[in-house]
Amino acid sequence: MSDRELAWRYSEELVNEPQEIALARQHSLEQGVDAVSPGTGAQLAVIAAASAAKSIVEIGTGLGVSGLWLFRGAPDATLTTIDSELDYQQNARKAFLDAGIAGARARLITGRALEVLPRMNDGSYDLVFIDADPASVIEYVEHGLRLARVGGTVLVAHALWRGRVADPAQRDGTIGLYRTLLKEISQSTAVVSSLSLAGDGLLQLTKLSV
Repeated sequence: MSDRELAWRYSEELVNEPQEIALARQHSLEQGVDAVSPGTGAQLAVIAAASAAKSIVEIGTGLGVSGLWLFRGAPDATLTTIDSELDYQQNARKAFLDAGIAGARARLITGRALEVLPRMNDGSYDLVFIDADPASVIEYVEHGLRLARVGGTVLVAHALWRGRVADPAQRDGTIGLYRTLLKEISQSTAVVSSLSLAGDGLLQLTKLSV
């Protein structure tokens, strides 16, 4: 194992997940749902806290792991989270309630994100987190930047897609979408961006202008 791989593993294993998040992660594993890594979750919490987020949109609820991390950083925020799987959301709602999060702070919407997002208000959110169907990642980011206020942040999980985006020999459609997204974002003057190696890549975009 290379020094870089050792450092990555060390940073992931260093995270001490609270019991409620560890339990939600266990349930995710049991149901075959790919939750964000502990390192990614910790970054979500830091960014939510640093931005003093009060209004958050999450695209891809899963079983609540990422939502719990977002609430850890912004316990007074209101989270609107979207997923097409009702069973997942029922598990996430229970995880939120078990963690002591008031029901009114979590608005769970069951439906296809590309049908829900157009009905949401422009420039109304402090933070948008995207962890959903990779085939629609570019459209999700476009919606996320529309929904975020100026100074708000959009976060995209799995931006290095299992470590394959950086490998020029890998050429499938999903990898191509992430490469296109990363290239376009790096050239944009409307955002300031950073790509973290946490998990399998966390793309961070802060909106500078409309």
